[in-house]
This record gives sequence, structure tokens and C-alpha cells, in this order.
Amino acid sequence: MANVTKADTKKTGIRGKTSFDKDRRRKHHHFLVSVFYADGEKFGRVYTDKDKATRFAERQRRSPVVKSARITQVS
Repeated sequence: MANVTKADTKKTGIRGKTSFDKDRRRKHHHFLVSVFYADGEKFGRVYTDKDKATRFAERQRRSPVVKSARITQVS
């Protein structure tokens, strides 16, 4: 009988941050606006236009019940 040994597979660590601006296949980006309210509720909305996402976040920040609003690029 032949001895068969399984080759050690090396797992790579956590992937680094991707740069979305270098992907030529991408037609538009997605921006997630996360709104956190004072009572613990969370709300999120995705925009493809960064200006609209920024305006929405600024409008939400003006509300007295909003604790914070942040914009993150998701793709």
C-alpha cells in the first residue's frame, strides 16, 4: 500500500482593505448610510450617489432623536 499524506494547506490571514476605485468593471459605487437613534434603534439606507448619501446623513443629524449618522462605502 502507498502512503498518502495530505499536503499542508496554508490559510491566508484576513484580507486587506480593497480599493474600490481601481476596479474597472464597476459602473457605480454603493454608499451605506447608517443612522443610530437615541433609543437604540438602527436604520440603514444604500445610495449609489455620494452626494445624496451625504445630504441624507446631514438631514438625519439635524434631528434631535438621532445619536449619529455615518456613511461607509460598501462596494
